Amino acid sequence: MNSKYLAGISLALMALGFVVTLFLPENALVYLLQGGFEAGLVGGIADWFAVTALFRHPFGIPVPHTSLLLKNRDKIVQSLISAMENELLNKESIENKLRKLNILRVVSSQLTKQMSRKKVRRTIVDLLTQLVLRLPLAKAVPFIQSWISEYIRKADFKAAAEMVITKAMNDGYDEAALDYVLKEASKWAERPETQSMLGKLASEKLSAVNMGGLMGFAFQAFAGFMNEEKLGAILQNMLLSGIRDLQTGDNAYRELIVREIRIQLFQLAENDSQLTTLKEWALNNVEGEGAGTFMQARLEDIRTLALGKLEEERANGGRMVFALYRSIIRHLTKDPEWIEVWESRLLSSIIHLVESNHYRIGQLVKENLDQMDDKALVRMMEEKVGKDLQWIRVNGALCGFVVGIILALIQWV
Repeated sequence: MNSKYLAGISLALMALGFVVTLFLPENALVYLLQGGFEAGLVGGIADWFAVTALFRHPFGIPVPHTSLLLKNRDKIVQSLISAMENELLNKESIENKLRKLNILRVVSSQLTKQMSRKKVRRTIVDLLTQLVLRLPLAKAVPFIQSWISEYIRKADFKAAAEMVITKAMNDGYDEAALDYVLKEASKWAERPETQSMLGKLASEKLSAVNMGGLMGFAFQAFAGFMNEEKLGAILQNMLLSGIRDLQTGDNAYRELIVREIRIQLFQLAENDSQLTTLKEWALNNVEGEGAGTFMQARLEDIRTLALGKLEEERANGGRMVFALYRSIIRHLTKDPEWIEVWESRLLSSIIHLVESNHYRIGQLVKENLDQMDDKALVRMMEEKVGKDLQWIRVNGALCGFVVGIILALIQWV
């Protein structure tokens, strides 16, 4: 039963009992009951007045020292704020509680529990998919172009060229490039049409030679003996033999060619005019409209590829997401010192945040209370503590009834 109704019933019973005893025959029992009901009625009314005076004026009459809650609203609010800030939620208690928490371990445990669920992993994949879909690639292209252009302008092409050339030579890329050219040249030289072309070219050049005397006679005899097919075969074999010799690592001519390649590369790195031309060419290609279209197309290709991978990942229940998370956790657990350092940093940041914003607790309480009008505030207080206060009325009526009987008994004796 509602304590407010119970208090009202107790007061009504005291009043009814007192009225009934007025019409009963006078005897000792009636005398005692009448004294009890009278004292209970007085006690109940007094306690009703006291409880009501806390929240409002009894019967709307502005009796002095009533409606105490509204009259002392500011004091009560400040007391509540002071209790919240200095006693219930003071900085020291919050800090001590935070220091007892192993924040990273708690977070890791909760994340692991959530990541073990397929639904959560698929939700993460869906969020990543939406993020990839909403990436403004068209807007990103100008920034990428600007960044690349700025980088090219500030870049030291000379130092970069020397570093790249040195790295390529140390890794043997210059010889690898020569081997690639020789391999392709060998494939070209082995073709039948190459032999035919070489024979035809040699025959034309031989027929154009004009020599006199004995040397001319011998040369003409040789030219008459050789036809295009023979000339082509000879030149083809010579060309293939030369290529095979150059493909041998200890060939002297190969070493000369490699040395010349390196000399030319370093001369290129030292040629400021050519490097400047190269930088201008790079800038023109990066800043042009064609470059923007090309970049956007490549970014769209990357987006399509990423969406395809995410779709596969979703179909697999987000296994890669969990595998990535597990790999990160295992890697971190191998370095307890790193975890301890970040635990300390995180705790310090949270404590600093609490200390910096602790005043907001009282500020929030005050703002919420200021938004409530008097009726709302009284109603809230009655809902929170009024039920317990109503028991004062019940106890006052019962206590008055007992005391009244005792006093009537003493008076009767």
